[in-house]
Amino acid sequence: MTTDTLAEALPRKQARVRALIPIYREIGPPGAFALMMMERSLQAADQAAASGDVVAMLRALEDLRGYSA
Repeated sequence: MTTDTLAEALPRKQARVRALIPIYREIGPPGAFALMMMERSLQAADQAAASGDVVAMLRALEDLRGYSA
């Protein structure tokens, strides 16, 4: 069994959540709150990755894991 590094896992989770955004947009008003939360989470993940802050990256990864279709 291979274990992903943080540098591998975070971009993969970001891509997965970005792929969910069109689904939630299609839902319309009922999906608006979740959409807003996803966008905030992605912004935080982008900032964490850009800064190289490992603790913030771990928090962002854990946050992104909470989203599902």
